[in-house]
Amino acid sequence: MSQPSSASRAAAPASPRLPAAATLAVASATCSLIVLDTNVVAVSLPSIARGFHASFADIEWVVSAYMTAFAACLLPAGGLADRFGRKRMLGAGLALFSLASLGCGLAPSAGWLIAARAVKGGGAALLLTAALAVIANRFPDGRERARAWAIWGMCMGIATAVAPLVGGAITQWIGWRWVFLLNLPVCALLAAGARVAIDESRDPHAKRVDAAGSLLFGAALACAIAALIGAPSHGWLSGATLGRFALAAALLAAFVGAERWQARPMIDLALFRQPRFVGAVLAMFGYAACAQVMMTFLPLYLQNAFGMSAIDAGLGMLPFAVAMIGGPSLGGMLAARVSPGGVLAGGLALIGAGNLATAVLTASGDYRLVALGMFVTGCGAGIMNGDTQKAIMACVPPNRTGMASGISTTTRFSAIVTAVGVLGAVLAASTHAQLDRLLSAAPGVRAFVDAPFMSSLLAGDLAQALAHVPASAARTLAEAAPAAFANGFADALTVSGVLALIVAIVAYKLLAQPMPADF
Repeated sequence: MSQPSSASRAAAPASPRLPAAATLAVASATCSLIVLDTNVVAVSLPSIARGFHASFADIEWVVSAYMTAFAACLLPAGGLADRFGRKRMLGAGLALFSLASLGCGLAPSAGWLIAARAVKGGGAALLLTAALAVIANRFPDGRERARAWAIWGMCMGIATAVAPLVGGAITQWIGWRWVFLLNLPVCALLAAGARVAIDESRDPHAKRVDAAGSLLFGAALACAIAALIGAPSHGWLSGATLGRFALAAALLAAFVGAERWQARPMIDLALFRQPRFVGAVLAMFGYAACAQVMMTFLPLYLQNAFGMSAIDAGLGMLPFAVAMIGGPSLGGMLAARVSPGGVLAGGLALIGAGNLATAVLTASGDYRLVALGMFVTGCGAGIMNGDTQKAIMACVPPNRTGMASGISTTTRFSAIVTAVGVLGAVLAASTHAQLDRLLSAAPGVRAFVDAPFMSSLLAGDLAQALAHVPASAARTLAEAAPAAFANGFADALTVSGVLALIVAIVAYKLLAQPMPADF
């Protein structure tokens, strides 16, 4: 969360200010809308797949296009808000978010939906950075500031908890398109509230927006995700996959070069010479890649493996979501006994243990046992949700907190979109291998497990997968496919759990390093 400069605060109007509670309410509601929109879509993914007969790659892109645009636009969006006015950029973000939501709701094809989701990610970045800057500017210091951020955090926690249930209810009762279309009246209400409750503020000394750096970073991330999502169908060693990875590496190198060349870069790469800062950022990456990404895959698992409806899947996510709300209290108790590095390592260890436990318990076919593993993961995620941000801020001087906050949030969403690609590839490969094993005694049935069948199965559209299969084979596949998907999900969770434990060890060692003398 960026810290407003004295110049920024001085730029606020001299006229009588509106009640601070109204400003906080509108800004927090705006951020809550983004959290809801980010997480509510996951439950509707199988319905979207059935509506468009979309492939698994299409479904991954519905999530990844939004996250990639979000991550790429966060830092420049913050610069635009500081330079041209936070209230103005919040209004622009609401307009863009509304327009993109309309495009999503009326999308005639999966490609159209993916494009609209990318635009929506850019609008969400404008909204988030402007809303956070509004709060930071309106509550500059003291107890009021701490209380404001506590209320903001509570709103984020509630939005995270109710998102799966809201998404499931909307999808099942009125259709997945309304997950997007209902944003329009909400954005209209927020625009009206912002007009009367938020004062304009800007930083007269704000630096220019780093357009080149933003484009290079966004393009590098998009190429890497395209390589990961396309690898299961093209092959990991194919020219298409290796070419995309090579292009992503070249664009990332160009981004690093561009940042080093600039006098006032978007990201000060010197921060990454500090072990404690690297450890805190790594902990954020591990948390987002191993816990937050489960908000995307858990609904698919619950609907595919257990045959749950959309609303039942939303309810099935509650152990994870409720544990996230209680996690910060557990983190507070840990903080009284161990170092900040110990708190983050403990949170990551819980995430790793929860994911590994869930992976083992999927074989039981009993949702109640799986829910226990989800609850453990949720507790770890709750600890990490607030403490990662605090740890990153504590590793930089006060005059760099704005940049550090941008790096933190960008890392979070970059990790989610990367994990969607990596774990999606593991899920696809493992599900296919397990299905081959289950059908080894029935080669005639196994012949129908081709690329289109697997793509529809992974996307949550089993009916489409079986549409062109003879009735005799369809019965066998209908029984084997959910079990194979559950096994694939378990393998993806195992990878995620092991990664979380490794990151916990590395982050703890880095955060144990002494603070630089020039801090």
